[in-house]
Amino acid sequence: MSAPYQRVLIKLSGEMLGGGEGGIELDTLNFFAREIKSVLELGVQTSIIIGGGNIFRGIAGAAAGMDRAGADTMGMLATVINGIALQDALERHGVKTRVMSAVQMPQVCEPYIRRRALRHMEKGRAVILAGGTGNPYFSTDTAAALRGAEIHADVIFKATKVDGIYDKDPMKHPDAVRFSKLSYMDVLGRGLKIMDSTAISLCMDNRLPIVVLRFDLPGRLAAAVRGEPVGTLVTADPA
Repeated sequence: MSAPYQRVLIKLSGEMLGGGEGGIELDTLNFFAREIKSVLELGVQTSIIIGGGNIFRGIAGAAAGMDRAGADTMGMLATVINGIALQDALERHGVKTRVMSAVQMPQVCEPYIRRRALRHMEKGRAVILAGGTGNPYFSTDTAAALRGAEIHADVIFKATKVDGIYDKDPMKHPDAVRFSKLSYMDVLGRGLKIMDSTAISLCMDNRLPIVVLRFDLPGRLAAAVRGEPVGTLVTADPA
């Protein structure tokens, strides 16, 4: 079955990579690599943004009294560390990969240049977009929305620990109801915290769909890329 998407952006959580304990859990890293490889094997151009929360969260540093700009810079550097780790795992699984950072560090990875990123994907390489937006005060969710719009991605896959968007926290409320489809305005109006409001608004302005799905089950990501009804779809018109 051919995939309905030709170019995708996958947003991964740094906390998932750390297994809730911080650092980098190698089994989880290898799982990430296998799942991403399965998407590339469908012939889909693939980019990835991974957070840095398993190492350092800028907003947490700021809440503890650090200067917000400096704390966010540390968080952006944490995403580069995770990006290099994911590159290593992907290449061990036979996937040609490039890490491109919005914070320039040419001895470590390529600078993010939009047209170069597109060229890498056209050649079948996985492209890891690290360093956030390169600016403080913006989350990696917003970086995903920005890069997704820039590279003309068909969809953003937001990988989480739950199988979509619920009306309340399903971990705390057994009667929580899962939505199969929502509009951007539904997400903003209900205050559903799947991505920050800046990211949702940017996706809405550019009509960039978001699929929120559970990522820790083998094959779930590839199923979503094939267009199967996985997780929750957020679009301008969910009808």
